[in-house]
Amino acid sequence: MRPMFAIVRTGGKQYRVAPGDKIVVEKLAGEAGDSIDLTDVLLAGEGSDLKSTAGLIVAAEIVAQAKADKVTVFKKRRRHNYRRKAGHRQKLTILKIVSIGGKKAEKKADAKAEKPVAPAKAEAAPKTEAKAAPKKAPAPKAEAKSTKDAAPAKAAAKKAAPKAAAKPAKKK
Repeated sequence: MRPMFAIVRTGGKQYRVAPGDKIVVEKLAGEAGDSIDLTDVLLAGEGSDLKSTAGLIVAAEIVAQAKADKVTVFKKRRRHNYRRKAGHRQKLTILKIVSIGGKKAEKKADAKAEKPVAPAKAEAAPKTEAKAAPKKAPAPKAEAKSTKDAAPAKAAAKKAAPKAAAKPAKKK
């Protein structure tokens, strides 16, 4: 009988994997030796028989965190004295597929843990609103100490407004 295989999606790409395979994928969080679950399984099967992917996970172990070869990015516009040179090294994770199978049971436990957290956040919100309310009230504006200071500013504002409106639009 042929070994079980799966097609998983990670980092925007799809990979065909089987137990014991090593694949190089886009950077994933974790250190070498950590185990990771790939939950986005698109297809699974054994030989020509396909299996249901509902709740199926692919268990993998991180072998190493690495970088790809350097890619040189060079931009040039001829006759414009425009040249830009940059380099890029993509961060990668090397995975070893441990097993295909198992079900997503951790999410149920996580959902139970999240329920008590949500009311605590709701209780914290009114406290912040009470503190924020006095800040929203506008501060009274200070009045000018003398009318001599205020009069030139008003006159300048009146003069500027008619000039902008009086200019005719240019015709082409």
